[in-house]
Amino acid sequence: MAVSINCDMGESFGLYRLGDDKAVMPFITEANVACGFHGSDPNHMRNTVELAKGNHVRVGAHFSLPDLAGFGRREMKINRKEMANIITYQVGALKGFLDMADMELSHLKPHGALYEMAAKQEHIAHAVADVGTYFKVPVFGLAGTLHEKIYTDRGLEFVAEFYADLFYDNDGSLMITREHNAVDPTDAASRCLRAIKDGLTQTIGGIDISVRAETICIHSDTPNVVEVARAVHEELKNQ
Repeated sequence: MAVSINCDMGESFGLYRLGDDKAVMPFITEANVACGFHGSDPNHMRNTVELAKGNHVRVGAHFSLPDLAGFGRREMKINRKEMANIITYQVGALKGFLDMADMELSHLKPHGALYEMAAKQEHIAHAVADVGTYFKVPVFGLAGTLHEKIYTDRGLEFVAEFYADLFYDNDGSLMITREHNAVDPTDAASRCLRAIKDGLTQTIGGIDISVRAETICIHSDTPNVVEVARAVHEELKNQ
């Protein structure tokens, strides 16, 4: 597939289970593995890395604000240096498990509220870029936002994401909720294909906006994530 499929995963914590990572893995090309600040822990991080290796799936760091109780979906006020340190701490933890599995770090991707903050706040986007400059891997983000402008201005490789299981507001921003609802797999796959072919998607307000889709994202906490992943994979595979 010319366009890859990535999934936020490894988000279980302790005895609490979130998502069916094992069932999703065959349908994706990259796993965005939680690094302990919004979900996951050392055991789940290592297990997810090993599961990805067994399925020939690349692994990137899915780092977050320090908000385990809120699953990283609540905005915080943090300065650039502290944010860069928080990100580095998380990426370094995952990198240790990747080294043990003889795997390379594939990419970086902010999670939840941090993703939205980096799209709109220059100092947060620069904090992400500060870390990306050190690890020298691509950064996933939303086209047409500070993700693209600042990462590319800083000489980083930027990969534009389109979301299969989230919807877009009229201003092009993502409708990020504390909990994800199930989505129609066929509709999700069709929206992905339109984003890839036509560079368009329909917002919740019913208007078409321009988007770019170099990779498709799905979430492990979407209730029917396996069905969505399968439908998107089949749609892209047949193109």
